[in-house]
Amino acid sequence: MKIVRYPSKKLEEIYRRGFIRSRRIEEKVKKIVEDVRLHGDEALIRCTKKFDGIKLTAKQLSVCERDVSCAYQNISQDFVESLKTVTNNITRFYRRQTVKSFRLKDADGVCLWQNICALDRVGIYIPAGEAPLVSTVYMTVVLAKVAGVKNIVLVSPPGSSGNINPHILVVADLLKVKEIYRVGGAQAIAALAFGTKTIGRVDKIIGPGNAYVTEAKRQVFGYVDIDMIAGPSELVIIANRFSDPKLVLADLKAQMEHKQAQVYLVTNSKALARQIKAELHGNGYIILTKNLKEAIEVTNQIAPEHLEILIKNPRALVKKIKNAGAIFLGPFSPCAIGDYLAGPSHVLPTGGSARFFSGLNLLDFIRSTHVISYSKKALEKAREPLEKIVNVEGLTQHWESIKIRL
Repeated sequence: MKIVRYPSKKLEEIYRRGFIRSRRIEEKVKKIVEDVRLHGDEALIRCTKKFDGIKLTAKQLSVCERDVSCAYQNISQDFVESLKTVTNNITRFYRRQTVKSFRLKDADGVCLWQNICALDRVGIYIPAGEAPLVSTVYMTVVLAKVAGVKNIVLVSPPGSSGNINPHILVVADLLKVKEIYRVGGAQAIAALAFGTKTIGRVDKIIGPGNAYVTEAKRQVFGYVDIDMIAGPSELVIIANRFSDPKLVLADLKAQMEHKQAQVYLVTNSKALARQIKAELHGNGYIILTKNLKEAIEVTNQIAPEHLEILIKNPRALVKKIKNAGAIFLGPFSPCAIGDYLAGPSHVLPTGGSARFFSGLNLLDFIRSTHVISYSKKALEKAREPLEKIVNVEGLTQHWESIKIRL
């Protein structure tokens, strides 16, 4: 790891890390997306053979009941039991996150209200290349269920056997996901966005993926909604001379298990900086500040996916942290507890996008409709301001549509 002092030009590069895009990947993904849009299942079969080395028929794109039954034979009963604890934690957390319809009325006959309803059909992408992200299944599907989504479509790339990882299938089945397809990469995102003969299009696509999946989500946004543009996994640790170096080291190493993970230690302790640099080799930065105030400033600029505060009184800093996907406080709250079990979803903004994106929540699975009802009396009362504003814009027929009612 490299030591960087605050302030420096290198820090500016770190702050802007999310702006980097690959034109080569953009062009490749564009061709894949267009191929799937035009040729549907044929394109999916072609891409699966080319990128995954698996030859499938159109019928085999769908996971059937027999596939799910076989998956149960390859997992332990203990795994199933553990899921109950996890899903209970997630359900309990998100049931508190209420979003309600409301109505406003006045004496003149104006009635305004907001209707809230769940999205009808949501597609969830589960990566399986670097590691089968079994936890991402329940970290997405449970939220969709709590929000009231009726139709959940799960896609995940097939392994060398031609099947989806059995743990992914079992979790999806236990959560009552009825549509599962063995397809991954940019082609899976295109299928969800535009639909094929086998895979019906969805309203929104949720879930992380590699650079090709991420770019495909960016390109189909607008035809379909997406959760966010996610990049490599990230961790910032704020620590000082009172922090346990063993915990700092362990948590940085854990994050670096993810391919291309970006890790940062922000500290005002030169001794800790030297020790971590000597013991941890790999990509990442140790950012040396004069005090914790500067450490907070650096962290807010980085806007990390995960933030651990490993000082003696971590709660003292929380209110000063404006930009972070998820914050973990103290020595017994490692980032890994949020990855698997705590409750809040681990689908979080990366690349500095925590400045304007939130972690996955119920709002991602619902939409609102605004309803407007005016009486004649209310419309007459609004006549003067309406006429003035419409005349400024010069849209005469707009005013005529109001005047004819008066």
